[in-house]
Amino acid sequence: MKKFKIEILYFAVLVLFTAYVALDTFVIPRRYKAVENVSANTGTEENGDVQGDPSGNGQEDAGSEAGNGQEGADPEEASKAVPPEDADYSVNGTAIKLADYDEYGTDIHVAEVWLGSVQQLRSAFAYATFGRNLKQNTSVIAKANNAVFAINGDFYGSRQNGYVIRNGELFRSTASAKQEDLVILKDGSFMIINESETTAEQLMDMGAWQLLSFGPGLIKDGKLAVSKGDEVDRAMASNPRTAIGIAEDGHLIFVVSDGRTRNSDGLSLYELGEFMLKLGAVTAYNLDGGGSSTMYFDGKIINVPTADGWRIKERQVSDIVYIGY
Repeated sequence: MKKFKIEILYFAVLVLFTAYVALDTFVIPRRYKAVENVSANTGTEENGDVQGDPSGNGQEDAGSEAGNGQEGADPEEASKAVPPEDADYSVNGTAIKLADYDEYGTDIHVAEVWLGSVQQLRSAFAYATFGRNLKQNTSVIAKANNAVFAINGDFYGSRQNGYVIRNGELFRSTASAKQEDLVILKDGSFMIINESETTAEQLMDMGAWQLLSFGPGLIKDGKLAVSKGDEVDRAMASNPRTAIGIAEDGHLIFVVSDGRTRNSDGLSLYELGEFMLKLGAVTAYNLDGGGSSTMYFDGKIINVPTADGWRIKERQVSDIVYIGY
């Protein structure tokens, strides 16, 4: 009887410990470092609570290998390409043009951006704080930072490892084995690296401006880097997707696809890469997708974000990539 009671006690302690670890990993907010936003407005807005959908950790996970991207541009004069005269937004040398496509049975939203300066390509954390399990809607973070355009980022806050470099500052230097990252340097160049092959400090020395850690790389050196059978962990074959790419110096391509609805099937990684290749991307990278996929422009949500096809709403995320005023 005594042995039985000890076994029951041991089992109870094990269950409680496991539950705590799960809560600490996926639910309990951890604030590590506050970051000065362009705007200090980080107050709660609709659906802007720190606690998001407990099942919406945004993870699709990572890829592998390394590849090089576009050669650099002058950081003060990023775009050598001429933006169109009919751009939807044009201020101080930066222009944005939106377009919608219907391909692969999916609504796909594209934003081409011509940067006047690489410094205008920025990232922001939920609640202006680097931490774990801190989440807000993409639109809430965008408004808090006076963003004219934004997409969801890599959901760094759901992971304990993996490099985090944002706006030229190193926040996390613990490598994640075989993790494939997109590095955007201060000269405007894109490159895809493997964390197993270089340190975060080396990337900082190279002039890293933004580092996005999700993956995999979709296009490397102008060639498709994924095959029809490739998929990230725990993801379905067709999903809402978010991706970023570069066509030439200062000319960026952002893609967000709908999915999991009656109107849109969603894209496979291969379809996403193939589509960005058609748009002219020479380097492209997959970001967090699924319910996280959101495109924001001029105060409005451009796509139809949904996690399960029933609820049409934004999933809260830990970070965004944006173009500011």
